[in-house]
Amino acid sequence: MPRRTGVADLPLHSGTVPRWLADRMRDMGRLIAESIVENYGKKEFLVRLSDPLWFQSFGAVLGMDWHSSGITTSVMYALKRGLNPIAKELGIRVCGGRGKYSRETPQELWEVANATGLDGYALERTSKLCAKVDNTAVQDGFQLYQHNFIVTDEGDWAVVQQGMNSGAKSARRYHWCSSNLRSFVEDPHTAVIGENRGQILNLTAEKARRTRSSILDFSHEDPGRMMREIVQIVQPNASIIVPAQTDLFLPTPDPIIVSTNRDCRMPAHHEVRPEDVDLKRLGGVLATAYESEPKDFESLLLTPGLGPRTLQSLTLVSEVINGTPSRFHDPARFSFAHGGKDGHPFPVPTRVYDESIRVLGDSIEKAKLGDRDKMECLNRLYQTQLAVERNCSPLADFDKTIAHEKAHSEEWGGRTVGD
Repeated sequence: MPRRTGVADLPLHSGTVPRWLADRMRDMGRLIAESIVENYGKKEFLVRLSDPLWFQSFGAVLGMDWHSSGITTSVMYALKRGLNPIAKELGIRVCGGRGKYSRETPQELWEVANATGLDGYALERTSKLCAKVDNTAVQDGFQLYQHNFIVTDEGDWAVVQQGMNSGAKSARRYHWCSSNLRSFVEDPHTAVIGENRGQILNLTAEKARRTRSSILDFSHEDPGRMMREIVQIVQPNASIIVPAQTDLFLPTPDPIIVSTNRDCRMPAHHEVRPEDVDLKRLGGVLATAYESEPKDFESLLLTPGLGPRTLQSLTLVSEVINGTPSRFHDPARFSFAHGGKDGHPFPVPTRVYDESIRVLGDSIEKAKLGDRDKMECLNRLYQTQLAVERNCSPLADFDKTIAHEKAHSEEWGGRTVGD
């Protein structure tokens, strides 16, 4: 049965994604999706989209702000632009979006149904139910403003949607996935990401089954009699005893930064700090890129222009493609692939980014033709990183790593949103 797998803060950030970054996010997002499908299948890509920590890491490796609510909008827009033109070939379509585009979801789902033979009524109903549950049945103070429905030509689907609490300057992202879904009205989420703001009225919880049943009973009662009973309830000397319904409210948890059950909490600070990163894992990335023997990645290193800095990015990309869930508890680490648009932890190295896109794209095209050498070599980057962590106990020097990136920023085509 699907259950909530993560809760995290997503501070609201204003601003736009510049075209030079949006196009690269589109290309890299498409290639990562294609690689996951090539290696593990379409359903696995949907499962990863429904994992909040993987999603946050995915956005960071694409060069977006590593912790903000803007990752949701920009990543889903990049995927829609990147995947829909190849939907017939890949078998995955992204529907919906932010604001007015979310209201176009039913029409887009019917287009998918007409093209694939899927049940359009069922897809539309599923989309509306997901939005209704998160906007109405879970009363947590967040109003939905984004709804994306990702569906395969085999009928599997995932939903990524986000609500805003403008007064609190925070957002909450909700994840759904059909492969785990048993019931829309009983613990349906694979994950909910958002800041803890006290008690939440959650009518979808399993413990609220009695309450849901009572609400249905109330709807059939005589309104006059119900009003008389309500008046008695609110009077101090009311004779009617109302049983406690504390099972409606999620307990207020202690503040959580990172835990082993897919929970995370995005901090308010914008810059990347040492405590945001697993320095041993970052050390494994750097050692893989700068200290590996050339023969380890011969087919990659024969690529003209591929140097250690591009290998650093590709190692993190390989981890996003091949990593297990336990690898994504520090999303900030993945910003060391292609930086961040606001300059945190460093400006986006566009030349390195372009090389990463070229190498990954070349590996996918060759794999489609039956030559998997480059793809397997990319996959080995992740395995090498794991071996380095296990055998060498590397520990990255955070300050020196940042200084190194900034010292070479101009050489690597570093850009920020202000450029």
